[in-house]
Amino acid sequence: MRDLAAHIQATPLADTHEHLGTHGVLAEQQPDILRELFDGAYITAELVVAGAEPAAVERLVGASDPDIAGRFATVAPAWKCCQHAGYGEALRLAAQIVYGIEELTPRTLAAAQARSVALRQPGVWLHLLKEVAKLDYVDVDDATWPCRPDPVAPEFFLNDISWAGFCSGELPVPTIRDEVGVEVRDLESLRDAMTRIFAKYGPLAIAVKAQHAYNRTLQWQERADADVAPVLRKLLAGHELSEPERLCLGDWCWARGVELAIQHNLPFKMHTGYYAGQGYMILERTRPAHLCPLLVKYPKARFVLMHAGYPFGPELLALAKHFPNVYVDLCWAWAMDPRTTMRFVREFLHAAPINKLFAFGGDCWWPPQTVGYAAQCRKWLTRTLQAEVDAGDLTEAQASDAATRVMRGNQHECFDVAGRRKTLRAAAASSG
Repeated sequence: MRDLAAHIQATPLADTHEHLGTHGVLAEQQPDILRELFDGAYITAELVVAGAEPAAVERLVGASDPDIAGRFATVAPAWKCCQHAGYGEALRLAAQIVYGIEELTPRTLAAAQARSVALRQPGVWLHLLKEVAKLDYVDVDDATWPCRPDPVAPEFFLNDISWAGFCSGELPVPTIRDEVGVEVRDLESLRDAMTRIFAKYGPLAIAVKAQHAYNRTLQWQERADADVAPVLRKLLAGHELSEPERLCLGDWCWARGVELAIQHNLPFKMHTGYYAGQGYMILERTRPAHLCPLLVKYPKARFVLMHAGYPFGPELLALAKHFPNVYVDLCWAWAMDPRTTMRFVREFLHAAPINKLFAFGGDCWWPPQTVGYAAQCRKWLTRTLQAEVDAGDLTEAQASDAATRVMRGNQHECFDVAGRRKTLRAAAASSG
């Protein structure tokens, strides 16, 4: 066990999904310890589910209030109820590794605020991600189209082209005009605008990302231009679309995005399964199985289906087993439900090709959170693969090889990390 555990601890971890800003954006932020640990880390929703008042949680992550101890004290009873679940475990690991906090209390958090201030010195965020979390690179989804090389770490911070709005039938016409100089008037000009977005940012992107499962079904169907054109005219005229019309336009835009991703050799990443937040999830529309018509239509696309499809793991496993163009990403999954994710990985090892699985993405907003999520992934991946060794189903060498593959090898192959880094190096050098 010591050898396998040491291998997993030492292997660089490809981080396929974060909501972090780039190095330059992070350097401009002024959070405090409570924002660094709790804000955007999904634990806030779980605190509300556990009984905390939403106003207390809002105060918790509102850095304008300097009362660290008081802000945490109002949610402390709820924290005790969820500290051992996945989000709580990741947060406790972050607190321990980054701030030296063994137990979160009003007093320990207030005392560690000085450490939070020290983290905002130049280069510390990057050090946390590269040296403490031991990340190979970070794939950033900032919900925009632009993918520009980071001025400090162009080979470390990689970016997605966001396609969620298009998939949802949302067209920010003024933004499109400002970005690529095209006034959207009809389907032809919309297609031209999309082509220009990819021409501008495709060479600098690592993938295309769409989390439209938050506001529509993942069911897709092919849409004829003749059916979509009147819907687009209605939208451009300023009229609100019905749900069927929004799906019609969204399906058409979704397909164009997949076609452009193929042309630019970019994987197309999609949210599947569980929602962030609380109190509004429509779980049925997030099922991975809804994607089958799209997977069949575009066999040359590389589809990365995210979050282990939780709680629809068997569906996602079946897709990865059947479709050569499907990859499974465990981003966020270890924190959502570590034991279910552990079972999913063990089942995957004996059902589908191992090169189709990606181990980690933190899905976080602040680097200290990512440190905790990465440590959690290493902990549970070690338990998972050691269980396979103990059962006699893998040798230690085979388990170590599987770890290397799912932690970084598969990602480098699927996302062409070397090729994108070369392009980003050249772009950064020419702009500098």
